[in-house]
Formats: sequence, C-alpha cells, structure tokens
Amino acid sequence: MIVTLTPNPSHDRTVALPAALVRGAVQRADSVTSQAGGKGVNISRASVAAGIPSIAVLPAPAEDPFVLELLSAGIDCRAVPITGTLRVNITISEPDGTTTKLNSPGPTVDAEVLSGLTESLLRRAASADWLVLAGSLPPGAPVTWYAELVEVLRGHGARVAVDTSEGPLHALVEGLPASAPQLMKPNGEELASFTGADPDLLESDPHAAAKAARTLVDRGVETVLATLGANGAVLVNAQGAWHATPPPTTVVSTVGAGDSSLFGYLLGEIRQRTPAQRLALAVAYGSAAAGLPGTTIPHPTQVTPELVSVRDLDLTQGG
Repeated sequence: MIVTLTPNPSHDRTVALPAALVRGAVQRADSVTSQAGGKGVNISRASVAAGIPSIAVLPAPAEDPFVLELLSAGIDCRAVPITGTLRVNITISEPDGTTTKLNSPGPTVDAEVLSGLTESLLRRAASADWLVLAGSLPPGAPVTWYAELVEVLRGHGARVAVDTSEGPLHALVEGLPASAPQLMKPNGEELASFTGADPDLLESDPHAAAKAARTLVDRGVETVLATLGANGAVLVNAQGAWHATPPPTTVVSTVGAGDSSLFGYLLGEIRQRTPAQRLALAVAYGSAAAGLPGTTIPHPTQVTPELVSVRDLDLTQGG
C-alpha cells in the first residue's frame, strides 16, 4: 500500500489553447478541464490504476467536492478538517507542449491541522509499503515541517519518499542526515538549487546530475531519483548510478509527469525489481504522462518500460 500526503491540495484546472499563448490578448480555449489534484493525489491516482491500494491524506473542509471526487474515483481519501476553501491551480497548455502554471497559495493551516495530518500518517506507518510526502506546504506550516515529519515517521519504521521544492526542500537537505528519507525525487533545477551547480548543465548532462545526486546519498539519503525532462532520469544509491533515456514522446503536457515518474519507481520497488528496472519504469511512466493532456495520469496499459534504454554510470570517471 502507498499512503500519500498532499498538504496543499488544489482544484487543478487546465486550459488547452489551440495556438500559442499571447500575453494581453483575448484567446479562445479548445477545452477547460478540472480535477482534484496535488502531487500526492496524482500518485494515489496512479497507484489505484495499477492495482496498488492507496490512501490519500490531506487537509480539506468536510464534505468538500474535492474529497467526494477522489472517493468516487476509488481513492481512499482521509481528510483532516480545515476552514476555508481549497486553492485553485490553473495550467495553460499550448499545442507544442508548453505549459504555464498559475498556483494560488491555499488556505492557512494551524498546529492542530498539522498534528492531525501527522497522526493520520502515523496510524498507517506500519502497514504501508511507502509514505509519500509530496508538494508544497500550505501557509501556516513551518518550512521545516517535512524535515521534522520525516524524522518522526522514520522513528516509527516507515519508508518515506519526499518530492518537494524551494524552502521545504532546502530545510530537508539542511537537516541531513537526521531528516534523510529513503527516497528523494528532485528535478535538475532542484538539484542545482542546493548544490550550486548550473541547472542547465544538470538537465543536459546525466553524469553531472548523478554526481550532484550522489551528494545526497553521501549525507544519508538511501536513493535519489532525479528527473531530467526530455533527458530522462538518473537513479543513484550506495550501490551505483544509472541513467535512463525515454522513448520518443510527443509532449502534450508535462504537468504530473514527475509525479508519475515517482510512482513508477515505487511500483518497481514494491514489485522487487532491480534498480535499473525501477528506473526504466519511472521514466516510462513519466513519458506516458507527458504524452497525455492536462494532469492525466497514465494507466499501466499506456506505459512501455521495454522502450526505455538504461545504462550504468561510473561516477569515478569524468563526464
């Protein structure tokens, strides 16, 4: 079972344009879709589609349409009550796959809500294969909350994966090794933000990205899955490093591709695949998501790990 935490969930609305976005102009949309979203929620969707039980933990008002939508989709949603309304995130999708995201901050949470979320995760720590902490933190949550939460959850024997950015990511890294999860999933830009490397270099050079990821492994993180957009992803642990190249993909929307990649890795781990096979499944899931509109999460029948090329990386050598 995969238990996900989405501390700042959102109603995700995707506006698909028939032509490139023009600032200041009036444009008609081909379609507008809305879906209960958030990084953890996306992972729960992928998990249920693959036949892996999942529980989505999140803050939401009682009887909110967000919660009802997840329940109707077969996702076991455990909402911690809050006041206020959930945020709305808008994605503008252009025909060439370019996406522009406008994210609102979300309702403010207090210590009682954060405690409720923590208790909900702890109740499921022993029975879950993975606990996934994903996305931004809502207003009111201290920037160190993920780092502190990882320490608590690991103290109860849970296997923890984290996918976040900006302040919460930096706090997690600063707290290593005490705050080290079993799995971290940064992208190239996020890796660069705390290693001082050039983000364009990391996105384009898998060897450089793997070396940057190795710094996290050296500081206590068990495994790092670093996604590199069109250049696939690298996987680094104490035993080695690997790079996977995605199959040819016509990019429709990159929203949710990273979440799908993370789920692909977790699925491979639950099925006891080798590290290289887990990486192939991660890249296959991410590529499949990039070829789908909006925040659509791929079904296993749309995922083709056999088309992913994986190679070993020797981090003792140059690029």
